[in-house]
Amino acid sequence: MVITPVHYIIAPLIAAFAIPLLTKIHKDAARVVPGIVLFYNVIVSFVLMKHIREHGMISEVLAGWQAPWGINLVVTPFTGYLASMVSILGFIIWLYGFRFKRTLKGGEIKFYEILQMMMIAGSIGIIITGDIFNLFVFIEIVGISAFSLTAFYRSRDGAEAGFKYLLIGGFASAFLLLGIIIIYTQTGSLNMAQIAERMPDVPQQMKIIALIFFLVALGIEAEMFPLNGWAPDAYSQAPTPTSATFAAVVSVAGVYALIRVVYTMFDVEGVNNYLMIMGFVSMLIAEIAAISQKNLKRMLAYSSMGQIGLVLIAFGIGSKLAVFGALFLMLNHGVIKSLLFMTGSYFIYNTEDKKIKSLNGIYKKLPFVSFLFGLGALALIGFPPFSGFWSKFYILMSAADEKYIFLIIGILLVTVIELTYYLRVVGRIFFAKEEGEPASHKPSVNAIIAMSSLALFIIVIGVYPDLIMPHIQSAAEALLDKSNYIQQILSLN
Repeated sequence: MVITPVHYIIAPLIAAFAIPLLTKIHKDAARVVPGIVLFYNVIVSFVLMKHIREHGMISEVLAGWQAPWGINLVVTPFTGYLASMVSILGFIIWLYGFRFKRTLKGGEIKFYEILQMMMIAGSIGIIITGDIFNLFVFIEIVGISAFSLTAFYRSRDGAEAGFKYLLIGGFASAFLLLGIIIIYTQTGSLNMAQIAERMPDVPQQMKIIALIFFLVALGIEAEMFPLNGWAPDAYSQAPTPTSATFAAVVSVAGVYALIRVVYTMFDVEGVNNYLMIMGFVSMLIAEIAAISQKNLKRMLAYSSMGQIGLVLIAFGIGSKLAVFGALFLMLNHGVIKSLLFMTGSYFIYNTEDKKIKSLNGIYKKLPFVSFLFGLGALALIGFPPFSGFWSKFYILMSAADEKYIFLIIGILLVTVIELTYYLRVVGRIFFAKEEGEPASHKPSVNAIIAMSSLALFIIVIGVYPDLIMPHIQSAAEALLDKSNYIQQILSLN
């Protein structure tokens, strides 16, 4: 069997539809099958990335219609890097969530795993699709799955969060569809490469109108202020593996969609400045909100939004070094924030509520989990020698190269804010007087393996960043080389 990009999408989609049938054969199929499929996607990632290194970009034509008329899936060093990240983190999150909430009934687990599969398939589809209409389709798949999982527990708060996500997501879909219609009427194409080739001939006014629609729609998906009001509730109300998936998978796909449209399709002057400004505002407001939170998962949610703001700042700077730092930060954000949500969930399970004040002395009950949470917190802040240091360092260096002194001051100020609220939590965990009963929910073996693998990445990449840097460098070069992307897509088919 020849492995092609479509396997990334078709395997989890088939699994999603097959799970109801397979559970009739064995009751644990709903838990096991997603792991097999996600591990297969990891294999697909390694095979395709090896092919790219040896032979260059892959463009797979679907249904026999050549691009730009038909649907094509594109794997470049850039999209391959992100799709590999999503696949590997998706598998680790599944491993953590295996036997998740054993008290759930079979139907609930089946429903949960189907939605998780669809969300990951849609996220990878967003990353590797070559045309904007299928970008819309995959965003819809992710949206439907995500707001359903947000309301998974069917509590009042969960239902409210799910409805808010649904409502704001509906606006995003409408704006995105309007933007696509404008682009199609002006260029006669839905293929991103051909749109980029024809965009210089589009009247400036129409370009700006279409760009506004795209920025609003994809800004919602990328958690960009002021369009990110849904995110704190969604992160805090969803099951913990889903919260980790939001941070490691969905946010990556949303940022990718925004950056692909801005960097490849449009040539509007000043849009990079817009990304930089809105990224800075997103980062600052999210971090200020995080410091005032009393709920642990909401604090982590606002922290995630702040990290995405920093990613947008780096893409707004737009230099090769800045894009490198942004891609490195996307990886670190996915790994570190997944670890924080995973470890934080065990704190929540062992307290009467989700409040930070209830974490006093919990280190004595959960020493290993507490150590991993502290490690993740230090890595996210940017302490050496952890992996989070390098991505923040390269973004600061890129801002210095471009003489954006205000950005450097702003990023350092936000780092102080991060340091304040994370050390507040870590201080309670390790140094406050122990309260409450002994831990009744301790991590299972599979959860320990998942969390330990993330922690190992943080340490190893922090000490030996050269292990991952060549891949990030290739991804950054592929994103910035717009003319090569256009030429290869239109000539490969």
